[in-house]
Amino acid sequence: MKTRKTQLEEIAITMIPLVGPVLGRQLISYCGSIEAVFTESKRHLKTIPGIGEEIASQIARTGQAFDNADAELTRMEREGIGYTFYLDDTYPARLFHLPDAPLILYTKGNLNLHPERSVAIIGTRKPTPYGKSVTEEIIEALAPCDITMISGLAYGIDITAHKSCLRHDIPTIGVMGSGMGNIYPDSHLPVAEKMMEKGGILTEFTYDTGPDAVNFPMRNRIVAGLCDVLVVIESGIKGGSMITASLANDYNKDVAAVPGRRIDKSSAGCNHLIRNQQAHLVECGEDIIELMSWNSRTRQQNFQTDLFTEMTPGEQKIYGLIVGDREKDIDTLAFQSKMTPGELAAILLALEFKGAIKSLPGKKFMGIG
Repeated sequence: MKTRKTQLEEIAITMIPLVGPVLGRQLISYCGSIEAVFTESKRHLKTIPGIGEEIASQIARTGQAFDNADAELTRMEREGIGYTFYLDDTYPARLFHLPDAPLILYTKGNLNLHPERSVAIIGTRKPTPYGKSVTEEIIEALAPCDITMISGLAYGIDITAHKSCLRHDIPTIGVMGSGMGNIYPDSHLPVAEKMMEKGGILTEFTYDTGPDAVNFPMRNRIVAGLCDVLVVIESGIKGGSMITASLANDYNKDVAAVPGRRIDKSSAGCNHLIRNQQAHLVECGEDIIELMSWNSRTRQQNFQTDLFTEMTPGEQKIYGLIVGDREKDIDTLAFQSKMTPGELAAILLALEFKGAIKSLPGKKFMGIG
């Protein structure tokens, strides 16, 4: 269990001016620990790539950051808000390897940040009746697939998807562009509260942070990073949904889009993504199930059972981590397994020889069966 001192350090580093997720990781990596960041000399801090005189001076004057962190932690304890730091086992493995992933995620509810399958559903804030209907039909079709649905708690497609998940008892997570004290829009607070029973809300922003426009592109990268497949349902040619789809492609996620008529401006973005081969064309939930090969679960489980009898405990552990996802990269496997690079490489090779997995470009691996 973490000491309060460690908790304060983890929150405080996110409150140092000019230190974002990338520099924060850089600091911890070069200094060796979160504690060392705050005890290191200014002279040594200045030698770290990306840390110049101004940032080193900010780190040396961390009294205010710790005061703010103490106030934040006290309020979190009072409000029932948790958090996960990027070095914690509870931190989402799907986010960990992304270069711009948040240092910290504040959470509220009953969130599983390591779901077997995750789908993000996003789209316009002003959907047509058709867009709402398709969203609800897709959610209903995915209900038997043991998914967690992720969206942004916004007007339109987002809130339609969240509400549909509640009706079908599907865990759903709302990623916010504001702090826990400013759920936005506030008209969605009752839905957010219901989501906390099976799922919940998360944000990288501190409690009092308002829904400033600059925060939402940052929110979008978390939505893109947390999912296995991102589905766009009605979007104009520009806007947050298109940004999120672009991020998901950059993160090597599967992206899908529901097409619309050529004359429908609300579908112009979806049609653009499909036309430019930036998204798979899907028209219903069954198309997504087929795209992700989720309709072969029973066959995979039988195959896995047979293989497990032939595996060492180490091989079982790595195989178990891989088969839950369509594919998994070696950095995520190393983080989740806590194995040395040599141990992990040997086990991956053995699993390939047994025909249990296959290697993919980019040091990724996929379970077979």
